[in-house]
Amino acid sequence: MTSQVPASPASGGGFAPLRRPVFAVLWAGTIFGNVGSFMRDVASSWLVTDLSASPAAVAMIQAAGTLPIFLLAIPAGVLSDLLDRRRFLIGVQAFLACVSLSLAILSSSGLLTIEALVGLTFLGGVGAALVAPAWQSIVPELVPREELKRAVGLNSLGINIARSIGPAAGGLILAGVGAAATYGADVASYLFVIAALLWWKRPAVPRDELSESFGGAFRAGLRYVRASPEVHRVLLRAFVFFALASSVWALLPLVARNLLAGDAGFYGIMLGAIGAGAILGAVLMPRIQSCVDADGMVLLAALLTAAVMTLLCLAPPRWLALPLLLILGAAWIMALTTLNGTAQAVLPNWVRGRALAVYLTVFNGAMTAGSLAWGLVAQEIGVPTTLVVAAAGLVAAALVMHRAKLPKGEADLGASNHWPEPLVAETVAHDRGPVMITVEYRVASADRAAFLALLYRFSAERRRDGAFAWGVTEDAAEPDRLVEWFMVQSWAEHLRQHKRVSKADADVQAELRRFHTDAVEPQVRHLLALPSSR
Repeated sequence: MTSQVPASPASGGGFAPLRRPVFAVLWAGTIFGNVGSFMRDVASSWLVTDLSASPAAVAMIQAAGTLPIFLLAIPAGVLSDLLDRRRFLIGVQAFLACVSLSLAILSSSGLLTIEALVGLTFLGGVGAALVAPAWQSIVPELVPREELKRAVGLNSLGINIARSIGPAAGGLILAGVGAAATYGADVASYLFVIAALLWWKRPAVPRDELSESFGGAFRAGLRYVRASPEVHRVLLRAFVFFALASSVWALLPLVARNLLAGDAGFYGIMLGAIGAGAILGAVLMPRIQSCVDADGMVLLAALLTAAVMTLLCLAPPRWLALPLLLILGAAWIMALTTLNGTAQAVLPNWVRGRALAVYLTVFNGAMTAGSLAWGLVAQEIGVPTTLVVAAAGLVAAALVMHRAKLPKGEADLGASNHWPEPLVAETVAHDRGPVMITVEYRVASADRAAFLALLYRFSAERRRDGAFAWGVTEDAAEPDRLVEWFMVQSWAEHLRQHKRVSKADADVQAELRRFHTDAVEPQVRHLLALPSSR
């Protein structure tokens, strides 16, 4: 991805990216779009309580919105890397506008049923799944590199601004005018986003000769995640936290209606309080981070969330419930930002979109499964008891998971470009394969154990960057001659490996070469498979 934005001297202001017109317009567009989405969600969550008193039905709306993200996040991440992101976003925004328009027509005509509401909520979730990776991916195109972190921070701030405005506005419109008007406001928000995207004249990004196909890019993303222990720890921590914390989100409409005796307007205010708490949490996070590390931040978020869930089940006065929801919003953004930031820190640029899509899949899978499960539990034992059980489970899991430390994410994952071009007698077709690459070392017997320990650790990098098989052999006649080998699917995939190897990997390779006793550099060979014959 290349940015057409000219670089400028770094400024200390956190709002510096807003001085760039394209970023400012699209940032405002995302806020309007998210405000509309939150308004639609409030209307749907409240309408389902009018259509059915079943906790399972209420939780099903939450699940219908998150299930598509669980199912489609990874394909959407691949599409965001392969398609023109501007046109892709315009098409999906138009699709979402049609979904909300359908909800408005059905609700105004009195034809909206549980089945239709769940189905259209699912389609809205499909649109959300498709746009999320693309929105994240366009940010480096809008600002220079030195402003990228501030731009990402402003995007998070924008989402929380929408979260604080949208639910409250949606609840007020719903209570004052009705569901059809609320859905109509959502349609208008999508038209604003489409206009902003049409205004943006995105330069065409040509495909190079090593551009991946959908299937290849899909497999590369899954392969990287499968071979990365650091990513595994982040995914485990995220799944456990969100599966248990999802109970309060799934049951919040019933908490508002049954425990707090509130109406649609008050439910919107409750969600607005959570959004305001998220903004407060984002402001306080730098101070908290100076006292605790990432693991401490997630533990604190879990304890605060569990405390709020326990107090809500006691049916407190409404004036007390709002401060509790402020705390819930702050705790939620602390966990979300910490886990998402850690995931980004351990991913290189070439696979970040696809691997983050896996993270989104786990996150939304936890929310979906948790919502359905807690809805069914609440139907059997009641909402207050369910919140107590979930809170106890969240505290216990947080204390246990605190031992599975999050990765620091301090390695330099920028491309090193230190591998020389492969020596070939003639041009090799990109689709030819598989390819075996061998690296020959001479290692003294005294250093053999230390060398192999480091080499086995380095094998994970080979697999992450494209190898589907890896091994190490010794020469029976010369035991000090050790040969590392790995196989990739095609010649093009190996050329991509040359671009993917990171500076941190280059440091490990430098350590391996210190064990090499020969004056000549380790010999590298590229062996191409020949067609099999009968």
